[in-house]
Amino acid sequence: MNWSNKTFLIAEDEEINYIFLEEALKHTSVKILRASNGDEAVEIFKANKIDLVLMDIKMPKKNGYDAKDLIKKINPNVPIIAQTAYALSGEREKILDAGFDDYIAKPIKQANLLEVILRNIQ
Repeated sequence: MNWSNKTFLIAEDEEINYIFLEEALKHTSVKILRASNGDEAVEIFKANKIDLVLMDIKMPKKNGYDAKDLIKKINPNVPIIAQTAYALSGEREKILDAGFDDYIAKPIKQANLLEVILRNIQ
């Protein structure tokens, strides 16, 4: 798949998780912007044309829920995929009920990541 015309925002405070996502998407030629906290995610989103957001739930300064709310106010149509290590039974429903477009559990598998992105991208 070639996403060279797309820009993804990855909001992830853990360096190792960000590096994994960057590597997993490298072959797609997508442009990746990184935010290491919720405030940064909102600011980067405001300043750029973003096609999809991968949003960590637990981040410093502003959590993924709050950052998602602010981003959806700017562009309600942008797909925002929650990524979380908290894969408890009710977590998926809680995330989707909160207005995320999709959800991916950590540890993330590359095939699953690509499947979730494809489901959400135009």
